[in-house]
Amino acid sequence: MSKYSQKKFDAVALFSGGLDSILAIKIIQDQGLRVLGLHFVSPFFGQPGKLDQWEKSYGIPLMAVDVSAPFAKMLCKGPGYGLGKILNPCVDCKILMLSRAKKMLKDFGASFIVSGEVLGQRPMSQRKDALNIIMRDSEVNNILVRALSARHLPPTDPEKKGLVNREKLGAISGRGRKEQLEMARNYNIKPVPTPAGGCLLTEKESAKRYLPVFKHKKNPEPADFYLANIGRQLWNNGHWLCIGRDKFDNARLMELAGKNDYLFNIVLFPGPLGLGRPINNIKWLPDIIESACQLVSRFSPKARQSNRQIEIMVQKGEKREEILVWPGQFEQPAQWEEPVWDRESVKTLFPADQHLSHAMAGINGDHS
Repeated sequence: MSKYSQKKFDAVALFSGGLDSILAIKIIQDQGLRVLGLHFVSPFFGQPGKLDQWEKSYGIPLMAVDVSAPFAKMLCKGPGYGLGKILNPCVDCKILMLSRAKKMLKDFGASFIVSGEVLGQRPMSQRKDALNIIMRDSEVNNILVRALSARHLPPTDPEKKGLVNREKLGAISGRGRKEQLEMARNYNIKPVPTPAGGCLLTEKESAKRYLPVFKHKKNPEPADFYLANIGRQLWNNGHWLCIGRDKFDNARLMELAGKNDYLFNIVLFPGPLGLGRPINNIKWLPDIIESACQLVSRFSPKARQSNRQIEIMVQKGEKREEILVWPGQFEQPAQWEEPVWDRESVKTLFPADQHLSHAMAGINGDHS
């Protein structure tokens, strides 16, 4: 439960941690209104561990909102408005966040929502037609104040009713950052954060980790995507192996291990932890388990230098078994492969993927 659960606010705001969301909230706070920042979290975005630091730095009450399950469901189903250049469903993502924010209004006695969207700043989700669709589909037509670009957009109820002074709202548009940086100086915002970003679905190196999950698992869950973020990722058809790179990865793998997962732990030598996740009821036969043991062992320098067979403890639930392997081989077993970015696979996995202009065909420029 959040420390703000029993408190009242005039508005809730989408808070990414980026400069635009901070400025949007500051503009509304400057009008004497109480704003609660909602920081959305999923396997692909969100840094809930920074909330206390951000609150102290920026003077904004914040709470984390976990949208892992609905976000994963939306992504697996296929986002209605397509993907960006990588795997980012930006329009559907913003619809989901605003819809959740709307449902939370009554919890805090709030009457409207604030966002830091800037007209024309992002080519997929901040074009005028995209902004209109996001507002319409999330059903926030009359209660959303886009504080940085408001004077370029039709007024919504908080402005019409005088709760928010429209003349004190922003009139920013385009991809430049000059006006935001000037505002940051005026508000004495330190440190000045970068534009939000931070979504792993926009980065090929991160997004490629998710492609095999989509390809091989029928109904991926948030836990699968969290696992895909950790350590080294290796696939052997439908067999999935994750190997920690350091003690932090190893600890995280332990946290994410399910009752049906295999854990591979080197006996007597320091080294990584391996986690094998069976999916779609595919069995891990002895040869697969042994090759996974060899892979885990090859990342332990001291085990390799021992010049002897070593023991790997393989655990699944309450069952344990020690397997002997030679760790000296540096070559990765041929059947195990690391994920690669492949646009053709994206087209196959997301057949509805298309450019925003096609997905939005027929949408006009009003807010109806």
